[in-house]
Formats: sequence, structure tokens, C-alpha cells
Amino acid sequence: MALTGKEVSQMHAQYIAQSWSKSGGAARPIKSGKGIYLYDYDGNEIADMSSLLVCANLGHSLPEMVEAIKAQADQICFVAPCYSTEAKSTLAKKIVGIAGEDHFQRVLFTNGGAEANENAMKIARNYTGRTKIFNRYRSYHGASLGASNASGDWRRFAAEVGGANGFVKFIDPYTYHDGWNPEDEEKATAYYLHLLEEQLHYEGVQNIAAIMMESITGANGVLIPPKGYMEGVRALCDKYGILMICDEVMAGFGRTGKMFCWQNFDIVPDIITFAKGVNCGYVPLGGVVMSKEISKYFEENVLQCGLTYSGHTLACAAGNAAVDYYLNNNVCDHVVEVGKVLGAWLNEMKEKHACIGEVRQIGLFSAIELVKDKETREPLDFYGKPNAIKAQAIAKLENEYNIHTYGRENTISICPPLIITEEQLVAVLPKFDEVLTWIDEQLPTLEKDANYTTAVACFRK
Repeated sequence: MALTGKEVSQMHAQYIAQSWSKSGGAARPIKSGKGIYLYDYDGNEIADMSSLLVCANLGHSLPEMVEAIKAQADQICFVAPCYSTEAKSTLAKKIVGIAGEDHFQRVLFTNGGAEANENAMKIARNYTGRTKIFNRYRSYHGASLGASNASGDWRRFAAEVGGANGFVKFIDPYTYHDGWNPEDEEKATAYYLHLLEEQLHYEGVQNIAAIMMESITGANGVLIPPKGYMEGVRALCDKYGILMICDEVMAGFGRTGKMFCWQNFDIVPDIITFAKGVNCGYVPLGGVVMSKEISKYFEENVLQCGLTYSGHTLACAAGNAAVDYYLNNNVCDHVVEVGKVLGAWLNEMKEKHACIGEVRQIGLFSAIELVKDKETREPLDFYGKPNAIKAQAIAKLENEYNIHTYGRENTISICPPLIITEEQLVAVLPKFDEVLTWIDEQLPTLEKDANYTTAVACFRK
């Protein structure tokens, strides 16, 4: 006998250790999904405007992917990594082709993004013989021990207790927060690159294996680097023999209007990590793409990386179907066009709402920066201090408007599945407008920091 939604939720509360939360709380039971929508046990249609943590790029229950998994399951579901399979080999070839066969050669498959980043850092250390990994504050690279220590946001703190070593944090370019204006973009780039190069010397350039960055910082606010910044980091890596690792777990596979986010910049990384959008979470999958030079090294040296489920057959079958769908249906072009609609609406909301300091958007990757005061840019709440108003706003979207999204720090993200139509997007956005109006109404109740203006003005000079 099938369970009711209430029974599913009760069992979840009793038996599931809840990620990033206290256990024992209620969780909305989901029964099915189709396209951009999820459906609960009461038949409510929920618009997925976060792609379930920016993962379900092609939406839910895409027939091509479902059929690919079924067809593979009829043959064999799992093969150990020592064997080759059509699903694994063809997917690796496709991914290398997307990245560029003139520079890249091999893929190490993993089970997700954290494992991809763990193994990318291990590869960089083995290849260079160096130990230190540079990572940005506000970054997030996964919840495993090494990936968590590599992350910059406060979720790393629990892993730092007796944790891994060799991780060095540097300041990421958060131009709005630091007080830069759009006309100062080149100055901001020079400033952040100067800070980075100085820190490289302080840590000993001869000790640094890699600089690992999200191509565009995702969960921590869709922080788009200023013009020339990524190219500048690439130049520093070349200057000091440091590998450049681009974490594409969230930003990859069409999210920004390019198959890989780094393709928006005039750079080529040495190592790429990916997960999420490669098969939209239908079966867990991630991976590391290595340059020809690094690939050659591991022809002569043992690759000290191994995962029982690496290149999982069902996952790769789903990945092949997903990549084919991206390419055959011009998903990137669609993202650019629908992204224009999202961008125009975001800019309209910025002018309309007192609570919006800045909007950041590329393709269908966007975040709304919430502030107490537009003039001073004081955030709704500060880093690592969850704000009740933002939490209530996200809860209102979920419970009152049947819209699922998420937010970190003082941002709310809008990152729908890439298959969303303009009509579907336009139908949902007014509901965000209503919730933003509610946030506006709460601003007079908030205490402002009288000294915040001085701090920001100092940066502007």
C-alpha cells in the first residue's frame, strides 16, 4: 500500500539526518516532477525556480533522459571502473569536445561535485609537487573534508576542527559590497589582482599547486567577476607555474548561456570540475577534466584517485542523453534569450524595491542582493548571520505561492531550469514581486548600523 504524503514526511522527520539543518523537522513530501514543476501528494504544482540547488538544468522527468536510464538498466546497471563501457567512453569524449580537444584530453568521473573538487586538488598536488591550494572567500566547493576546507564560506568551520591543511583563502571580487561603482570596474580588477599577487608571494609561489575558483561564484550570491579579472588570474597562474582549476559544478552546462561558464571569459583553465548539470541529478555524477599536459603526466605516473562508482553506467547513460539534449536543442541559445527577459525584470525590480541593492544575472543564473539601505549598501544581514526576514520571504514563496527557491546570506537566487519558456517565467515573476514588496514593508523595523556608511565610503575612495 502506497504511503500518504503525511506518512512520508513523518518518516523523514524520524529517520533522516537532515543536511545543513537540525534533524526532526518537517519536510514537504514530493511525489513527482515534470518540466519545471514539482508535485506534492496533495497535487499542488510547485514552480522550481532554483533547479533544485541549481542542478536540474533540464527540468524533471525529461523523457530522453528517463528512456536512456531505462535502456541502460536493461543491459547492465553498474560496471567497476576497471572496465570500459559505451556510456562512459562516449560521455568522456563529448565532454572533452565541449571543453576543447585542442587543450583537454581526459575525464576522471566522480559521483558529485565535492568528489570532483577533492580529486582535482589531489591531481594538482601530484602533478606540481606543491601543496597549497588557493580558494576564495564566499566560495563553496562541497561538504567533504577537503572540499569543505577549500570552501570559503562559513560552512567550512565544522570541517576545520582537526581538518585538512594547505588551504589558503583570498578575497574574491565582490564589487558591490566593497563599494565599487560600475565605472570603476577596471580599477576594481587591478585592486583585487594586486591583493592576490601579493598574497601569492606571502605564501611562497613555489608552494602553490593551484588556484581553484568557481568560474562565477554561485550559492554565495552569483558574484560575476569584473572585466579582466579571470584573465588576470590566468596570467598570474602562468607567471608562477600555478594550475588554474575552474569549478563548474553549479555554473556549467548551459547555465550562463555557454556550455562551460569559463567560456564567457578569454581564458582556458588547466583543470575543470563539473557535476549537477551534466545529467541534472537524475543519477549522481561529477568529474574532472584534465589538460593534455596533465593527462600525459598520468600516463607515466599512477593516478592516486579511485572511486568504486566512478563512471557509473546509469549515470553516464543519463549524461549522454543530457549532453545530446543541450546540443541538439540549442539550449544555450534559449538560455540567452530567456535570460534577457529575466534580466530586464530584475533591473525593473531593482528600481522599484527599496530592499534591492543590486541584481546580478547572466543567462538563467541570477541573485537579488537584499539591503537595509540602498545608499549605504548595508546588507539585510551580515555574512554568516542568517536573517529572519529573508528566511520568512523564502518560506512565503514556498508555502503561499508554491515557488521553490533558495538564498544564501543576504541574497535570493532565481535559477530556473534552462528549459523554462518565456511564458512560464513571466507567469512566476510577479509572485516574487509581491514577496519583495513584503520585504520592503519590513525595512522600517530594522536597526541600521550607523557606521556602515563610513566603511563603504572608505572603499569608494
